[in-house]
Amino acid sequence: MSHKVFTAADIEAHLKSGKTAADLPKGAVLTPSARDVLRDGIGPVRAGGGSNFAAPAAYADPIFPDYEFKWTPGNDPKTPAEIQAFFHSPAIVELKQRMVDIGKRMWAREYTDGNGGNLTIRVGDNLVLCTPTLVSKGFMTLEQMCLVDMEGVQLAGKYKRTSECMTHLAIMKRQPKAKACCHAHPPHGTAFAVAGVQPPTCMIPEAEVFLGQIGLSKYETPGTPANAVAVGDAAVEHMAVLMVNHGVITWGKDIEDSYWKMENVESYCKTIWVASQLNGGKLLTITGGQAKELIALRKVLGMEDKRANWTECQLCDNAEFNPGTVCQIPDKAVSSSGTKLDPEAEKLVQLLTEQILAAVK
Repeated sequence: MSHKVFTAADIEAHLKSGKTAADLPKGAVLTPSARDVLRDGIGPVRAGGGSNFAAPAAYADPIFPDYEFKWTPGNDPKTPAEIQAFFHSPAIVELKQRMVDIGKRMWAREYTDGNGGNLTIRVGDNLVLCTPTLVSKGFMTLEQMCLVDMEGVQLAGKYKRTSECMTHLAIMKRQPKAKACCHAHPPHGTAFAVAGVQPPTCMIPEAEVFLGQIGLSKYETPGTPANAVAVGDAAVEHMAVLMVNHGVITWGKDIEDSYWKMENVESYCKTIWVASQLNGGKLLTITGGQAKELIALRKVLGMEDKRANWTECQLCDNAEFNPGTVCQIPDKAVSSSGTKLDPEAEKLVQLLTEQILAAVK
């Protein structure tokens, strides 16, 4: 049974119509912001309609932060002069500063080492900002940012762009909603990638909402066209992809959103790894019905999910996830191959060993 998902706007309209929380349908699912509105936004509603608490006349409706860069289609700068003016415009400088700041956050959280990791932001039909090659993400500057077209040709910036931007561009070409990408090597997420293990689902609601199912792409040499194809294909239906033997790449509507998903992946993988060491590796899951509610919430938040039409039993099927083996002290009467040992033969081996050692001495 599907449940109606209510957003903040839905609840505001609900209350303004004179209804109360008691009038919501049974099983209604409220977004966090909808709960805030129900609790604080308008206040208790009188039986005759209207609110007991009128908002001050000068008070504006609260807004959500929005970091998405919006451009006018068909209006990309064309001439070298236009491109340079665009590259140094206040709006683009602000984005470059955000890339520098996120690079520092990635480095501080040990998601990158050496010159690893990279960031991109789409800023036009055929324009993408990207980070430079051979520069630590923790020490980048505004002057080091680059501008490339959708084929990877560098158009602006005195520092050479990262070769791995081609993988980001492959994602953007295949998935129009991908307006920014973040690539890094967070230890726990990368550990899952090295093990070739796709993280299980239905375990933490926030991961279900903000990540969905994490994808897995086969290994190809970083920076090559083959790698771009493999990762680009996997990213069409997954906002986070583990690149086998390489690292993690995430995408979102803006660079902040993309980076947050990197944090989500690392935290989720770390939690699953720790949990798999407890209780004999038995991990609890939510139900398929509860998972459907979270997928519906993803849709309300503007995130499509490949699992939208899956059955409840498919949603939480983690049969292929093996949390590993439990180490234990082996039985002395059993060999490493699992074969039981002959006590008399063991005594003979011990006697011969002692005679050999005595002869050597």
